[in-house]
Amino acid sequence: MALNIAYFAWVRERMGISDEVVEIPENVGNIGALVAWLAARDERGALAFAEPHRIRAAVDGVMMGADAPLADAREVALFPPVTGG
Repeated sequence: MALNIAYFAWVRERMGISDEVVEIPENVGNIGALVAWLAARDERGALAFAEPHRIRAAVDGVMMGADAPLADAREVALFPPVTGG
């Protein structure tokens, strides 16, 4: 399945790109598995996703947890926790 992945903040900096289209393997069925797969692909991914519990995700613009399925997703945005005030 082809999936557009957008990276934000320090995730983008560590990945070295702002977005990419990837063909994800069939066994990557949810956000947690996607983050693990991205971390295992290369050194940039390993650095960006070294602490997967810190990564937040939005699937097609909706915030989701690590167990959220990717079944019909078009885009996944990955970013660190956001704070504000």
